[in-house]
Amino acid sequence: MTISLDNVGIAVRDLDEAVDFFTDLGLHVLGRDEVSGPWADTAVGLDGNHAKIALLGTPDGHGRVELFEYIAPPAVETPQTRPNDVGMHRLAFQVDDLDEALVIAARHGHLPLRGVAEYEGIYRLTYITGPSGILVMLAQDMRGARSPRLSGKADVAGQ
Repeated sequence: MTISLDNVGIAVRDLDEAVDFFTDLGLHVLGRDEVSGPWADTAVGLDGNHAKIALLGTPDGHGRVELFEYIAPPAVETPQTRPNDVGMHRLAFQVDDLDEALVIAARHGHLPLRGVAEYEGIYRLTYITGPSGILVMLAQDMRGARSPRLSGKADVAGQ
């Protein structure tokens, strides 16, 4: 058996707001749809499942994020995710210019949780709370590398 990661799915309050944020950061829309019916109920495990969805891709073609806004059943608000909460933690993106990414995030009203940190001269990184409370890590490799696979100590910051 082989296995590969297809995408990360995240429920959001406002699909258009979330798509605007992530496309402004550099992801692109691969497709949008509205799903419902018995197949959707079975796949997701919710009766009356009806959602608007958008699939976004990273420019390098390696990462995909599926965002969905529930029409039915109604979305359920949860407490704000914190970095030490058990469960889905965060999305992490490597960017070539952290300062530019933070300007983009700020235009959408999203600021760093505490500031920008530097990890052993290798990374500049920060967490922001994005649309619908999604924790997003933005990291810039200060060595100029843009690799999806990191090695050594850099793995700690890039995971």
